[in-house]
Amino acid sequence: MADKINTLPFLLFLLCLSNHIVESREPFACDPKNGLTRSLKFCRVNLPIHVRARDLIGRLTLQEKIRLLVNNAAAVPRLGIQGYEWWSEALHGVSNVGPGTKFGGAFPGATAFPQVITTAASFNESLWEEIGRVVSDEARAMYNGGMAGLTFWSPNVNVFRDPRWGRGQETPGEDPVVAGKYAARYVRGLQGNDGLRLKVAACCKHYTAYDLDNWNGVDRYHFNARVSKQDLEDTYDVPFKSCVVEGKVASVMCSYNQVNGKPTCADPSLLKNTIRGEWGLNGYIVSDCDSVGVLFDTQHYTTTPEEAAAATIRAGLDLDCGPFLAIHTENAVRGALLQEEDVNMALANTITVQMRLGMFDGEPSAHPFGNLGPGHVCTPAHQELALQAARQGIVLLQNRGRTLPLSRSFQTVAVIGPNSDVTVTMIGNYAGVACGYTSPLQGIRRYAKTVHLSGCTDVLCNGNQQFNAAEVAARHADATILVMGLDQSIEAEFVDRKGLLLPGHQQELVSRVARASRGPTILVLMSGGPIDVSFAKNDPRIGAILWAGYPGQAGGAAIADVLFGATNPGGKLPMTWYPQSYLAKVPMTNMGMRADPSGGYPGRTYRFYKGPVVFPFGHGMSYTSFAHSLVQAPHQVSVPLASLRVSRNTTSASNAIRVSHANCETLALGVHIDVKNTGDMDGTHTLLVFSSPPEGKWSAQKQLIGFEKVHLVTGSQKRVKIDIHVCKHLSVVDQFGIRRIPIGKHDLYIGDLKHSISLQANLEEIKS
Repeated sequence: MADKINTLPFLLFLLCLSNHIVESREPFACDPKNGLTRSLKFCRVNLPIHVRARDLIGRLTLQEKIRLLVNNAAAVPRLGIQGYEWWSEALHGVSNVGPGTKFGGAFPGATAFPQVITTAASFNESLWEEIGRVVSDEARAMYNGGMAGLTFWSPNVNVFRDPRWGRGQETPGEDPVVAGKYAARYVRGLQGNDGLRLKVAACCKHYTAYDLDNWNGVDRYHFNARVSKQDLEDTYDVPFKSCVVEGKVASVMCSYNQVNGKPTCADPSLLKNTIRGEWGLNGYIVSDCDSVGVLFDTQHYTTTPEEAAAATIRAGLDLDCGPFLAIHTENAVRGALLQEEDVNMALANTITVQMRLGMFDGEPSAHPFGNLGPGHVCTPAHQELALQAARQGIVLLQNRGRTLPLSRSFQTVAVIGPNSDVTVTMIGNYAGVACGYTSPLQGIRRYAKTVHLSGCTDVLCNGNQQFNAAEVAARHADATILVMGLDQSIEAEFVDRKGLLLPGHQQELVSRVARASRGPTILVLMSGGPIDVSFAKNDPRIGAILWAGYPGQAGGAAIADVLFGATNPGGKLPMTWYPQSYLAKVPMTNMGMRADPSGGYPGRTYRFYKGPVVFPFGHGMSYTSFAHSLVQAPHQVSVPLASLRVSRNTTSASNAIRVSHANCETLALGVHIDVKNTGDMDGTHTLLVFSSPPEGKWSAQKQLIGFEKVHLVTGSQKRVKIDIHVCKHLSVVDQFGIRRIPIGKHDLYIGDLKHSISLQANLEEIKS
């Protein structure tokens, strides 16, 4: 309560300033006060955007066009167009990582939501979209106040393939379906739902097969990811396709690495053919920062810089984050390596997005979001959503003998560990300046008197000099809470982890304190990636283990609410927690998803790895219990083929129908499940539905196909419907990258239930 009182004057101050700040921004272009430009065709808002964009491009000189191909696009004063910085970030709140956004003055901070990996653990699609909506409110407000752009290069939807990856924290986890749903919902929240008009422009990154930063002497600038067509189609590209097709994202970013020998930003198969051609991107393609320079200077992909500029633009790149295209494109055109029309096409894509954002509509205050200002940033409602998101993302990994929730009658609680009183650590990377913080210690103090000792100077925990004092504190307290884990010094961009164990002497601290503790001992972990805490899982003196991820500005309050039972945890792990021994068998450079027993390669993620785990994907406990019962589900489904022409050989090779040959529109199924809260506490349950294909060549695969979040008071029951689309959810990808529907028995797994659906090819409904 004290925190809310302290922030009230700050919020009132911002509210008073709101209108003044909104009115202070000059129009980006088409200023109605500029008599020279206001009547130009590209400024006429009643004309179609493609007509306006074509008119503007026709007025530009080649030199002017080229200066618009980079992130810090130059002004065109003679046409009344200001310069624009394209690079802003909004991964889990408005960030100042990119040069397009800055904090200060009337905008000292923005709401810092939990890191994406934590929010993903909620498995709550509506939450993901609502966070996007709030972030875009604050982003628009900051744009109106002259402190941000409107093009935000978020979210990161790469699959969290390897547990060591330092940027796994930025992603929605290891499952491509979850990542795809997160991508679509967060993008919808950011961009709004107003047809072609954009609230802000989102960007799904980093396309594709990018999930290595700096491991064992190999960095992202030099890495050639060798990826099979099968893995590209059924894992790496899935979130990006969902982002474009379902989320209708306005931008995709290509990555630093090569894929099968070609830089992604110079590969027309990936950019022009797949993103824009097959998926139908309505927007622009941007390079990761300096990656065009990297493919020439570091990867030596072309002989001359002009060839590099030409190769990327011809491949479908529209915007360079970096100076390379501004420097070398003109000579590429003069040398006939590139046509000016290629440059025009790139500009058409970027300018169209700017027009959809309203940047060529004159006064910003006239825009539907022109009223947003400082009073719409860090609002109580936004900060409450950050708290709710943190609560929903916390995962209860273990709870021996119902150690949790802790009794509120405890007189003294020892709070120990290097992450026990942190603030900035809680917001992870690609963050901004938070509205304010509640650390774990501050949160716990709302429930009990505390004795606090960090035990280690930081998460590196290089010494054990403070351990004796920590043991004494635990010995005299009614309960002990250890807040341990990682931070950005261990896992971050360009910092991949060396191992999965707790750093330094952290494990020793946990074990010694648990032995000394008079009351129950609870281990709380902050991290983006998984940690091998087998020692704690197997230690009977450690009563419970919580994973909080990086829980955002309100993380400490959420942790305390879970510990003391004000919140019943309902999060589920969005990634597998592997044992340390797993790493010896999987070089980060091996991009293969599937196991290769002949070479001792165990495979990756829950879909293909069948070995021992510390905690599995989808694991998460509650303070209550739930029961499932299957109400309605089909037992047999006929798969109609699209035409007689494809019927003859479509199933002969693999007893599987090509998805492209099936009449997919008729293949939407509904599975109805009753979920009941059978315990003694209200709670939220995440229903996960998995499928596995018929036995044979496909049998190794188990895939999440749907999930639903449902809140149930004690003793209540709700009916949940999971929509299953046969072509999308019951299909598999063969070794040639072709998606097929296996004929035969498909098994569905819903909690402890199993249901089989038999798919049959239906030749009778074919229309010749």
